[in-house]
Amino acid sequence: MSTTTPSSVLETEHREIVAAFTAFVRRELVPLAAELPEDGGLPPAELRRYVRRRSAKLGFYAGDHPEELGGSGMPLRAVVMLHHAAGRSGCPLAPYALAGSDGPSPLLRRGTEQQIERYLKPLVRGEATRCLALTEPNAGSDAFHLTTTARRDADGGGWVLSGRKTFVSNAGHADFVIVVARAVDGDGKDLGPTAFVTGMDAPRLRIGQRYEGMSGEELYELVLDEVRLPADAAVGGESGVGAALGNGFDSLSRGRLVVAAMCNGIAEYALELGVAYARERKAFGERIGAYQHVQEHLVSSRAEVEAAKLLTLACARLVDGGVEAPENAALAKLTSSETAVRVVDRALQVHGATGWVRGHPLEFLYRYVRMMTIIEGTSEIQKVIVARAMGLG
Repeated sequence: MSTTTPSSVLETEHREIVAAFTAFVRRELVPLAAELPEDGGLPPAELRRYVRRRSAKLGFYAGDHPEELGGSGMPLRAVVMLHHAAGRSGCPLAPYALAGSDGPSPLLRRGTEQQIERYLKPLVRGEATRCLALTEPNAGSDAFHLTTTARRDADGGGWVLSGRKTFVSNAGHADFVIVVARAVDGDGKDLGPTAFVTGMDAPRLRIGQRYEGMSGEELYELVLDEVRLPADAAVGGESGVGAALGNGFDSLSRGRLVVAAMCNGIAEYALELGVAYARERKAFGERIGAYQHVQEHLVSSRAEVEAAKLLTLACARLVDGGVEAPENAALAKLTSSETAVRVVDRALQVHGATGWVRGHPLEFLYRYVRMMTIIEGTSEIQKVIVARAMGLG
């Protein structure tokens, strides 16, 4: 596949950092990944920890955070390009070299000085991990209908958290958790959704049921049984009470652009596999790439991948310019995740039984990429966001 693409016009600015990251993946992570089981399951926690810390030392991990926090001060478009490179590499360890759902949360940028020092800086350095407890059995994307509550103590000296959270990524190895709960005062007055931060070793906080995703991801249930937290546990202190959803919009939008970039990289990798196979595999005396049905799979994929890349890069540039419209990130995430699912499916179809067999990269990607239309808000939720921005409801 040609290395010169329409989206290249938007990628020239940060090619050096992307090239350095790609070299790191090839030089250090690919050999480590060669020792992993072929079924594509979750790498061991100790290996993930090593990759995270090594990447932080080299300046890639959490690169968008300011230097005073331990980051590299990269613009979002550079971070988006790194996530694209991780997906495109085909290396299962590459995504762990960049901050994801267990890394620093933009929510904590709004924390108090003590919270930034205790929680955010170790995350940026790759020395700690966290999880986010938002989804509940009866409240997923509709975060306004939380049943988990944080009740003020009668003397106003702290909070008591009660409820259940489900599908919590990273809870099994996280050092601390950000819990989004509906805060109420001593009289039962609703104070609004609030983010609280606490160590995973907090008394009466326990892990319940464990789930496993299609491609080996671990998800957990968290049980909050009258968990007592100090008054300063709300992210941002008193000013953060009732402000979780408003403060979280930037975090969600940036997270969706990162997911979009990873999807674009995965799709590009799958397309490259499909093109290479179509150039070599023969049937009825011809290379299968000469047949129009196969060309249709690959050319359609090329067009969709380029469109998704351009959209994602354009949205990242707008964020760097101060425009953080949620509908832009929703459009990019919707387009890129749905594109990745289609492209991986087509590439596997081009390979036939070869790609379907357990151990082939496309077999794993077929299972792995399916979650991308669900995480960070389902495709349906992205459509709701865009529709509302268009004045439709």
